[in-house]
Amino acid sequence: MKKIAYYIICFLLFGTLTNAQEKGKKTDLTEKEQTKKIIIEHSDFIDMNQYEIPGATVFTGNVRVLHNGTKINCNKAYYFTEENYVKAFGNVQINQGDTITMNSRYAEYDGKDEFAFATGDVNLHSPESTLTTDTIFFDKKKQIAYYNSYGTIVNKENTLKSKSGRYFLNSKKYQFTSAVTVTNPKSTIKTNHLDYYENSGHAYVFGPSTITSNDNVIYTENGFYDTKNDVGKLQKNSKITYNNKIIEGDDLYYDQKRNFSKGINNVKITDTINNMVAKGHYAEMYRNTQTRKDSIILTKRAVVITKVENDSLYMHGKKILVTGPPEDRVIRAFNNVRFYKTDMSGKCDSIHSNNKTGITQLIGKPVLWNNDNQMTGDVMHLIGNNKTEKLDSLKVLNNAFIVQKDTLSENGYNQIKGQNLYGKFKDNKLSQVDVIKNAEVIYYMYNDNNELVGIDKKVCSKLNFEFEDDQIISQTAFNQVEANTYPESEFPENARKLRGFVWRGDERIRSKEDIFPEDENILHEKILIESKKKALEEDIPMEVLKETLEYDKKNPKPKKKE
Repeated sequence: MKKIAYYIICFLLFGTLTNAQEKGKKTDLTEKEQTKKIIIEHSDFIDMNQYEIPGATVFTGNVRVLHNGTKINCNKAYYFTEENYVKAFGNVQINQGDTITMNSRYAEYDGKDEFAFATGDVNLHSPESTLTTDTIFFDKKKQIAYYNSYGTIVNKENTLKSKSGRYFLNSKKYQFTSAVTVTNPKSTIKTNHLDYYENSGHAYVFGPSTITSNDNVIYTENGFYDTKNDVGKLQKNSKITYNNKIIEGDDLYYDQKRNFSKGINNVKITDTINNMVAKGHYAEMYRNTQTRKDSIILTKRAVVITKVENDSLYMHGKKILVTGPPEDRVIRAFNNVRFYKTDMSGKCDSIHSNNKTGITQLIGKPVLWNNDNQMTGDVMHLIGNNKTEKLDSLKVLNNAFIVQKDTLSENGYNQIKGQNLYGKFKDNKLSQVDVIKNAEVIYYMYNDNNELVGIDKKVCSKLNFEFEDDQIISQTAFNQVEANTYPESEFPENARKLRGFVWRGDERIRSKEDIFPEDENILHEKILIESKKKALEEDIPMEVLKETLEYDKKNPKPKKKE
């Protein structure tokens, strides 16, 4: 009975090959035309009643429809021959090869345009995911399925929900342009524009977007996120917020499994616990959630800004490392280190600073300017008070030297020299100094009328000085003291400078801008120009990455066993 029904329909629709040949038509042309027509391959019952459904043939019971590689199964179908159109009812299933299967209560299929419409508890299954919604439209020629009636997509561990969306079969891509959320056990993505590749789990977001996990929150307006490997690449107005750090930059790279982040150009890392900001045009950050021994590496006009009381300390080096947990943070800076604070600045080859001990070591030709005092030595230690957040004391080891330009004479310098120097600070100003071993001093003495009384020269084993407003108000010499005060006319110019005297006033760091060398300022300006140029470019989603396009090639599926 089923075969008879099939042959009747074929006869009604196409006639016989014999008749076609009698009319002079070639057989191959007839076969080509047949591929354009919908074929009802199978049904249990045919109703030819044209009055019930004008222009349609009604098929019921296990109906199977074929057209150019598309198969439709349903309980009932209306076939409109002239229009080459089918309406399908009940347990409708539309198959396109092994690429997609679409189930619904009702569907329509246009054979001319190869366009399908399905509604009523629709499920679209691909090899990688399942879409559930109320209504789906499928353009077979363009190989695009789309919906506008809220939908849920389940793709392995990821669940995607949105008001509307499109599915591109050839590229295995879902595209959403309004209110989409992607959730999995590790993270949640929220955005208004998302391209999601179901085979790789790669997500491309555009416009204000957030990616939230247990350890951090990512914000970007143009970026890529690999939901399988927890790797992200962010390109516009992006930042990653951790529990105590925020990293921002023109381009950010993120790897959650390695607890690693990288920033390129205009990078800023904010440490919310230690009131510290680190900047540079290249930065790497590693986190250890168990030991909390995080680390930051900065280069390319690197600077660390630390809040100290009501002031800020700016420190630059060719390379800066910030390591350790918040309560035991260590900052190390290398090569041509410079730092600035309103009442203090300095230079050296390298710095090692520990906030737990409060000790900052200046290593390699250090020079420190505290208000009007220039201090030098082989090694210099600054000791801070963690409670008051103020500078407490100073150690200058080997070849200690303090020089202060005498403001009233043309070429006069007050000088203190010794093997080691120990100083105390009050309100971040030098208040007391002890010079130990081989102590020497040259000091210009004035009366109340600012008239030069004489030049004092002392040699002893130990000296103690007290300062007020950067001026020496008292001095005490100990052991084997040799002291003389000379009138200016009796103290020759070549004797007025102690051995080893070097005035480095022309090197003094007088502003936070002075901490950067010229070559790094040139690099900085170049990057700023590039960033502004990039910001003015057309705002479009980032290009699809090579790893997305070649995912199936590099991750082939196992061949099925025969």
